[in-house]
Formats: sequence, C-alpha cells, structure tokens
Amino acid sequence: MKLSIATLAAIAASQVGASAPEAQLSEIWGEAWPFQGINTFAHLPSHNCLANRDLQYDIALVGVPFDTAVSYRPGARFGPRAIRAASQRQTSLRGFNPRALYNPYKEWASVVDCGDIPVSPMDNNLAFEQMTTGFEELLFEHSSKNDVAAKPRYIALGGDHSVLLPHIRALHKLYGPINIIHFDAHLDTWKPDKYPSYWHSAQSEVTHGSMLWKAYEEGLTTKNNVHAGLRTKLSGAEDWDDDDEQGWLRISADDVWLQGADHVIKQILKRIPKNSPTYISVDIDVLDPAFASGTGTQEPGGWQPRELIHILRGIESLNIVGADVVEVSPAYDHAEVTATNGAQVAYEIITSMAKSGPLKLPTAKGLHAEYSRSKSAFEAVDDVEFGYDAGHKDTQEALSERAMALEKRLAEIRELQKQNA
Repeated sequence: MKLSIATLAAIAASQVGASAPEAQLSEIWGEAWPFQGINTFAHLPSHNCLANRDLQYDIALVGVPFDTAVSYRPGARFGPRAIRAASQRQTSLRGFNPRALYNPYKEWASVVDCGDIPVSPMDNNLAFEQMTTGFEELLFEHSSKNDVAAKPRYIALGGDHSVLLPHIRALHKLYGPINIIHFDAHLDTWKPDKYPSYWHSAQSEVTHGSMLWKAYEEGLTTKNNVHAGLRTKLSGAEDWDDDDEQGWLRISADDVWLQGADHVIKQILKRIPKNSPTYISVDIDVLDPAFASGTGTQEPGGWQPRELIHILRGIESLNIVGADVVEVSPAYDHAEVTATNGAQVAYEIITSMAKSGPLKLPTAKGLHAEYSRSKSAFEAVDDVEFGYDAGHKDTQEALSERAMALEKRLAEIRELQKQNA
C-alpha cells in the first residue's frame, strides 16, 4: 500500500511531537506577546503569597483593592487590575530602564506578583484589620530569596490612599519610624475636624485625606517627611500649621516649572536622612488630569509624567523600604492613560529598589506574631537583635528611635497583661 506524502508528513510530525522533551515544548509554547496570557504585573510569576509562607522573594507587587474611604469618586478598588493590565508591555526581555541603565527583572532580585490582599467592601473596620494583618504577614512570614535574614519589600497597588496606613503600620514594626515621600495633589494630613459632621465614629476618622495624620498620631512617622506636587484648595492657612506640626516639607506643583525638577530632587534629598527607612507613596493625581483622568479627586495644574519619572530617578539612592501607587480609578480613565502611567511609576520604583541592592538597615528580629481577629497581630517582643554599622551616626539615631518604640510597645504589653490577669 502506498502512502501519500501528506500522510507520511502527518505521521512524522506526530512522532516528533510525541517524543519532544518538556524543555522543547516550553520553548515552543512558552512565548507570548504582551497582549496574551493572564495579567500579572509585567508578566511576573504570580503567587498567593499570603497563603504560602514558604515563598522567598526580594521585591513584590501586591494589590489592595479597597476604596471605601474616599471623599469623592470611588472606583480605585479596580486599580490593581487596571495597573496590571497596563503593565503588559513590560517584560524581562524588554525590561531595561534607559533612564537608570538597569534591568530590575534580570539582576539579583527575585521580583514577583503576590496577588491581592482580600479586603471587605462592606465594613471599613474589618477591611483595615484585614489590610494591617495582611501586610504584617507579608513582611514577617516571608524572607528575601538572597538573604533569609532580610525581609522582602512591597509596592502596593491601590486602592484609595488610605491603604498606606496599614502598610506603614507593618513597616514600623520592622524598621521603627518611617520617612514618607508623598507625591500628591493633596496634603492628606487633615485632622478629623476638617470633615465636620454630626455623624461620627472612630473609623470615620480614617479616610484617604487623613491617613497621614493618623500615621502621625500613632507614632509611625518621623519628622522628615515631604509632600511633592501639592496644589489642593485648603480649609485655610491653619491646614499648613497642622501639616507643619506633623513634620512635613511642602513642595508645590508649581515648583517643578518655576524652579525645575532638579530643584525638587535636591529638596527631597536634603530633607530625608541618609541610611534611614523611607517610604514612597504616589497618588496618581499628582499628575495633571490630562495624564491622569482616571482618579477620584482631580486637581488642575499638575505634573507631567516625565517630571515625576525624572524625580523618582533622582532619589533612587534612598533606602526605600516600601511604596505604593494609589487612586487609579479606571472607570474615569481614557485609553488606559492613567493606568499606564501608574504601571510606569511602579516600574520606576521596582528599578530603584533593585538597583540599590539588598537593604542594609537595622531591623528587629524575633518579633513574635500571633494572628487573631480580636487582638493585635503582634503581641510580644522577644529576643530582639540588631544588625548595624555601629559607627554611622544616622544608624545610631535609628537604633535609638527603635529602642524607644520597643520600650513603649513593651509597656503596652505589660499593661494588657495586667488588665487580663
């Protein structure tokens, strides 16, 4: 019996396919164009990090889809999805950052997408408990892939700006008081009485416009903080007095074009002590509405993306212990412009974290975690050890601040023990 050429070709192809090794199959079918596949940030490996404590990595993105502390337009709960979708043209193959001369996805750091922290949209008190415990577990239940004694760093994808508070709470337990660089059109240091209402609760005091005041009240921040990009309308000049009291330097949006982006960089670097834990928070409304229409509280006269990117590159030498990109609300976006800018900002921060190398800051080791919905996630401090450069002045100051914070925490624990005896 004679076989046709087509039949012989089909048989040969089936035999090749059947004997192809796994590596060859992954080479054949493992590639994807940016518009293909499931959306993870920059096509990074994706894990449910909260559900798998054995994972080790150095830098991670984590979504925080919470937006029920806003004062105007909602929708930022969809921000993490939008930012991930807008990041799809980022890949390790094309991850080289020409402004930094560095590819954060191909160097020493293991960078992953940790999925989202589950957050209730029904109960803000419960939501903040979920977020606070989530960030604490992410920090304390995981270690760096390159140094098991070190902790990963996270870029939170919001979500409204109040998600900063639980992140800072967790970081404070690890590093002590944190410097904050706050890119935003608004102060976000407003006291609750700036939102006067007959109806009031303790939880209503925490909004996306008051979370920095709350962080100050809880002793989480230093007095070396910077606002950049401000242009909001105020209740009055007394808003600045409150802001001064909480330790903030204000850089207006107009300073960029009146004095230049390099002036802004110099002001930030002058304010933030070297070798101290620093957090970068980027509210996308720092950009002009022309570049960030997809947000809840637009303010005309903002920055251009290139100015923000240049400033982020100019402060890359700082010790960044955590960051966020917040207030992306895709329902108001046009052609993914806002989300794409948000994804670019996250990429720039990842670049800075990776380029600066592993953190070498004093941290408390031996914080014992006991997670309970009815109690504080961290209820004991034991066997505290520090690793540090004993000759560095800034390090000594950080250690002193950390020691004071630990003494305060121990006093609180003893008081609780007395009450429960």
